[in-house]
Amino acid sequence: MAQQDNSSSRGQSLFSVFRSVSASMFGVQSSKKHEEDFAKGSVKAYIAVGLIVTVLFVLAVWGVVKLVVSVAQPA
Repeated sequence: MAQQDNSSSRGQSLFSVFRSVSASMFGVQSSKKHEEDFAKGSVKAYIAVGLIVTVLFVLAVWGVVKLVVSVAQPA
């Protein structure tokens, strides 16, 4: 009797969703993973993680710009 793989019978983990969102932001997601996301993923999870990652990215860019501007200003 074959044992079922639990990860394939239920939805994706939060880490898997995060990896997929990160890969798609950089444009390096494979076709196989893209199809798996559509087959197993929850739209709400992808939207939530996508918004969180986008906000974190914008805050990181803003912080780097503030740091560079503060260092580059003459005293």
